[in-house]
Order: sequence, then C-alpha cells, then structure tokens
Amino acid sequence: MPSVQHVVPEVTIPAEWSKGKESTRIVDSSARPENREQLEAEIRKADVICIVYAVDNAESFDRVYQFWLPYIRKLGRNVPVVLVGNKIDVRGKNIMNPSLEEQIMPIMNEFKEVETCVECSARQLLNVSEVFYFAQKAVLHPTAPLYDSREHTLKPACIDALRRIFKLCDLDKDGLLNDDEINEFQNKCFGTPLQRQELESVKEVVKENEPEGVRDDGVTEIGFLFLHTLFIQRGRLETTWTVLRRFGYGDDLSLREDFLLPPIEVPPDCSVELSSDGYKFFIELFQTFDQDKDGALKDAELAELFSTAPGNPWDGTGFPETTITDESGAVTLQGFLAQWSMTTLLDYKTTLAYLAYLGYNGDTTTALKITKPRKVDRKRSKVQRNVFLCYVFGATGSGKTALLKSFVKKRFDETYVPTTKPYEVVNSVEMGGMEKYLVMQEIGPKLDSEILQNRKKLEACDVLCFLYDSGDVNSFAYVANLRTRCEIDHLPIVFVATKSDTDLVPQRYEVQPDMYCRNLGLAVPISVSLKDNVTAELYQMLVGVAMDP
Repeated sequence: MPSVQHVVPEVTIPAEWSKGKESTRIVDSSARPENREQLEAEIRKADVICIVYAVDNAESFDRVYQFWLPYIRKLGRNVPVVLVGNKIDVRGKNIMNPSLEEQIMPIMNEFKEVETCVECSARQLLNVSEVFYFAQKAVLHPTAPLYDSREHTLKPACIDALRRIFKLCDLDKDGLLNDDEINEFQNKCFGTPLQRQELESVKEVVKENEPEGVRDDGVTEIGFLFLHTLFIQRGRLETTWTVLRRFGYGDDLSLREDFLLPPIEVPPDCSVELSSDGYKFFIELFQTFDQDKDGALKDAELAELFSTAPGNPWDGTGFPETTITDESGAVTLQGFLAQWSMTTLLDYKTTLAYLAYLGYNGDTTTALKITKPRKVDRKRSKVQRNVFLCYVFGATGSGKTALLKSFVKKRFDETYVPTTKPYEVVNSVEMGGMEKYLVMQEIGPKLDSEILQNRKKLEACDVLCFLYDSGDVNSFAYVANLRTRCEIDHLPIVFVATKSDTDLVPQRYEVQPDMYCRNLGLAVPISVSLKDNVTAELYQMLVGVAMDP
C-alpha cells in the first residue's frame, strides 16, 4: 500500500484505555540499513518487542528465528517478545490457522523470551487490539519467571513463592485450605469471595486432574500448585501474578523491598515499640503454632513458625537464653512477646520485615508505634513508653552476665566464663499493675568507654546500671572512674553491689559507695546476691528510675 508510511510516528495508548490502567508507547521500526542505529536504540529502551511477519510469506516467518530473535539477543536485551502473524485476511473466510501451535512451539522452546504468538489483520482490524493487549500482558504478567514452557512445569522460584503463600493462608495449620480459608484468600487477592457452587466447581476440577489435590474437602498444597499451573497454561497469568503481588512478590519472585521495609520515620531520640495490634498479632501467631497447647514453643514449633521467613531472626544471639523459657528450654508466651519487644526496640526494621514474612494482614507499620522523644519525657519527669533499654557496666568478674541471666530466670553458674560477644536479655516487669519490658545489654570492659562516648548509643539508653563486686576492693573504683571520664550525668544511673553473700570489704576509692551515691543525689547501691537469687527488686527499680528519672 503506497499510502502507508514506511515508519509510522510514535503512538501512545492512554492508561484509561487499558485493562491494567497502564499507558503504552508504541514505536514503529525499520530494518533498513539507514535506520539501524535508531532501531537498536529503540530495542534497548523497549519493555516488550513485537516481531511482525506476514502469514503468506514464509521468508518473513523464517526471519523471526533466523535473524530477529538472535539479533535482539546479540544486543543484550532480555525482554518479552510477542510474535505477530499479520495479513490473516489473505486466507479468505477461514482465517484460523490450526497448525499455529505446531509452527510456534519450536521457536518458543529455543527462545524463552517469546511469550506468545497472535495472528491478526491490520487491513481489516482483526485481533489488532489483542496484539497490544498481549504485549502489555507480557510486561505486566510475564510467563518466563513462573513457567517452564519446555517442561510444562512451574519454575522452582514460583513453586517456593506459592508454597509460602499456601502456608500463610492455611490459618489452622492442618495442611489444607478449607472453604473459609479459600474465601479469605480470595478476598485478600481479588476483593470478593467465591460462591458455594464456584468453590465446589474449583475442587472438582482439581480432583479430576490431580488425585492428591483435594483431601477431606480441602485443597492441599499440591492442589493449590496445580490450580496455578492450570491458570498459566490457560493464559490466565494475571491471576497468578495478582496473587504473588498481593503477597509482596516482585517480578523476580523475591519479596519487594517496599513490602518488607515500608517507609517509617523515626525522629531522633525516639524509640519504636510494638503497638497493641502488633502484640495481638504475635500472641495469635504463638497460639497458632503452639500445636500441643503446652504454653511454650519447642524448637520444631519455632522452625515451623519461621518456615515462611528466611529463618529464625534470633539465630546467633543466644536465643532462647535471652528470654523466658520453661524448664525444657521452650519459649513461653511471655518470653516470645518479650523477645519481639527487644527486637523492635533494638532493630525495628527486622520486626517490620518479619511481620511481612509471617503474614501480618495489612500495613505492617500499624503493628509499630513511635514513642515521644526521651528528652521531652524526662523534662516532664514522666515517661510513657513501655520498653526500656538498660546498659550494664562493670569490671571483669563483677557479675554482669550472672545479673542478666538471673533476670530471665536462668540457673546460676559459679564457673566464670568471660563474655566474648554482645549479650542482651529481656523480660517483663510489673509496675503498678502495668507490664513494662526491660532490655538489659551487657557492655564489656573493652567497649564501655566507646559506648559511653557515643552520643547515638547514649540517646538510645534509658538507664545505666553500674555493677561492682562488694568483695573486691578495686571493683567500685572501676565504675566510679568510668562515670567520671564520661559525660553521662544527664542519664538515670543505678549502682549495684553484687555478691552480697560474700564478706563485704572497704573499696579502694576516695569515698565509699554509699557516700559517693548520696553526694550525687543517687540512691545508695542495691546489694544483691545472684548466687542466692536475692535481687531486692532491682529490676523494678531500674524500670522505675527509667520511667521517672
């Protein structure tokens, strides 16, 4: 047709004309040598490429796999390709091509970037809109990350993602999706439940094709995977992609950064705690995975709880020795909530990510709350926060580790073992009928000056605890000199005399500990015996001082 331009100017399909509400720029091209530079530039910018051939010209079809696909690969582009067979109007009344799949499958097997093939007639406007629909679909709902067209199976990354989604949707953890769980899944992904007849129809399809897909009138994991295989094979990739994206997956089938770590602004001198919604989520999570209902999570139950996440976030921290456990070492509900309280205070981004991993429903930032600045609270002499951080300092052998272990009800061990890596514990403390959480961090002698001279570290602290061994004549001088060297008097400080079960000795310092504290307007040192489990309400005092400095 001589009236048709050799290269048509760029055309834009507005977003409102698209099912996916995405605008599409269509750029024509030419294979002429004088247009080669522009052609390559456009290929490098493209999100999807349509290769058009004439159905009545075998040479143009052969050039698809002999020239065009290798040429695109040579340019280093790995984007979806849609093959377009034009001029079907030349076939007359019978425009269908029964051998299309037979012609195309060898090309698709060799070139994985080929998403599909559409036949059309530009002259008669037959299937032209479908060409651009499939081009958009190839970008928004690509086949390649999900499905191996050669093997006709889901790809491993897709299987892993769908298995994780199945586990999250299996609310009662019985290995099946019952009707209520299926409809909750439907509502989450598509905004509407299935009718009873639709539910039964879905299960019948699974039963007919996958013998192990339905059990006890519930859909198994195998059945769930089969359904998504079926969706993809029938060209309904948007269904599977909608599910994956609703559960936070990106185009590479990894969880998106904005899903794991949504923006949350924490002003200086403020801390982050779990909100009531956050505590409710972790309580329900604990109860769900406490399969034997003994009030504690054993190793196997914890492993199952974290099976939808990269692993246990507390591996390598000493957990569960960092919190409350039962006699067998299984984590109690009190210890589980305390551990999450500590994690949120010290590293709220880990809590945010794990809320997403573990299936928190909705905006994960609603599970957290930001406290008022510590300086503001201290000026009012009334702190409203619920989780407090205490740094514990003391000379080698003064009993820092024993104090922390006593706080989380761990057995006293007379064998001295130097602390070689950071150690922190957490437990709840009842204050006036209200539950508060105290996080205690042991600071070894190699780090104490560094911590006390670090402004950011001090801003995160609510109370300092200085330990000395009442049976060691040099022990008090260590913490007193530490306090003198560092500007820390703006922080609440509590002195503690450990090993009260041994003979008290005078301290080699210019004044004795009691007078020293009185001169500073501080409470006199609290005497404790960790060996005899006598702590004299020390932990309540630490929280009390932090709340009312």
